[in-house]
Amino acid sequence: MKQLFSLLSLSVSVMSTLFAQTELDLINAVNLDSLSQTLQEFTGEVATSVGGNSVTILNRGQANNELAGDYLVEKFNAMDNLSVNTQAFNTNGRNIIATQLGKTNPNDIYIICAHYDTVADYCADDNASGTATVLEIARILSTQCMDNTLVYALWDEEEIGLRGANFYATQANNNGDNILGVLNIDMMGYDGDGDDDFDIDVRPIANSLAMKDDLVNLLSTYNFNLNVNVVNPGTTASDHARFWDQGFSAVLVGESWENSDQTPYYHSSADRLSTLDLPYFYELAKLIMSYMVTKASLVSVDNSLTVSSSTLTSNMNNASYQWVDCNTNLPLISEVSQSFSPTASGSYAVEVTVGSCTELSSCVDYTSLGSDTFKLNTIKIYPNPASSTLNIEHSLNEDLTLELFSLDGKKILQKVLTEKRSKLNISQFAQGAYFARLTQNKKVFSQKIVIGN
Repeated sequence: MKQLFSLLSLSVSVMSTLFAQTELDLINAVNLDSLSQTLQEFTGEVATSVGGNSVTILNRGQANNELAGDYLVEKFNAMDNLSVNTQAFNTNGRNIIATQLGKTNPNDIYIICAHYDTVADYCADDNASGTATVLEIARILSTQCMDNTLVYALWDEEEIGLRGANFYATQANNNGDNILGVLNIDMMGYDGDGDDDFDIDVRPIANSLAMKDDLVNLLSTYNFNLNVNVVNPGTTASDHARFWDQGFSAVLVGESWENSDQTPYYHSSADRLSTLDLPYFYELAKLIMSYMVTKASLVSVDNSLTVSSSTLTSNMNNASYQWVDCNTNLPLISEVSQSFSPTASGSYAVEVTVGSCTELSSCVDYTSLGSDTFKLNTIKIYPNPASSTLNIEHSLNEDLTLELFSLDGKKILQKVLTEKRSKLNISQFAQGAYFARLTQNKKVFSQKIVIGN
């Protein structure tokens, strides 16, 4: 389910539409900080956590990469909508496979893959770069509803004969799997001459040439800062070749061996994060995301809203609806129609369900200027940030009810304020952001507050 929490303030005279997430939104969601963090953890540059323990993944050699495999399993298991499988194929070899089942065409399969084993310590380019990209794309797309099935595959024992990919591809062929495309990424972080060249290795097998064409077209569609070398016949020295052997469509994307601009630290412990060109790596990761999101195909669920002075309306017809209070993350139980007329100011969203696919709209901070709101300066909450005491003042003739929520929607305090000036002891609460809501009859006043400096 998408979590798209942005706030929009509206007056009664405004009519606007909030638009659903697009392929470009998802391409732009690729995050270099996230990629870099995974690279550092997976190459042993920094410690990470596996099985609740602090560990350092320094070496991923075939007989010494159990820890690395466990790290990958935990990363996938932390994501939404994935079925994770560890596929043992010999005494030491173990592929890590995560599958995101398509909502419309579950038998139409696209694979994004990389190998995670190494021949030395660190090995950032070969192939933590590809592994981190697979994890990053899974992190983003696993939150989406897709028409087609995506398989995020991380192969073992590539370095000693493409064994993991061979096992999977052979099984897939024997099972009659309808694999429509395999995008293999292997070494995608080094650009020694700064020319932004990269290779697509391809051969005229199945629809591999069409895959290459789609990738080339995406370069201009989204104006990536990259220059392509099409290598045909492409190398057979990486995992995609095992899918060619079984008659599947496949390509390899990576840095430019064609121009002799591959990392000079190949297959050595000098292959470190510090040797990579991160902006180049980032552009390639976004290109690969553009191919996967295009081929996976976003399910056509319109999660946008039209907002008028009195009503919020889902723009998706013939669906099921559940309106949600964004301030508490709780459903408004009786509000299940396409339109919703708030009776009080607040922040609202709608879950739209079509078949088995549910999308959540952006949150709208809806401010009506009618009788359900307090006049300006009627209520004051200060200081903000506050350290130990929160002052609440109002000029009303009736008691107010104060509710304090954590940002995950958990109510942590409810108190009736009988005085026009109240002091609230907040020293028992942890530092951080909270949401305060004051109500009187149907009138609502809300404010985000911060405890701590």
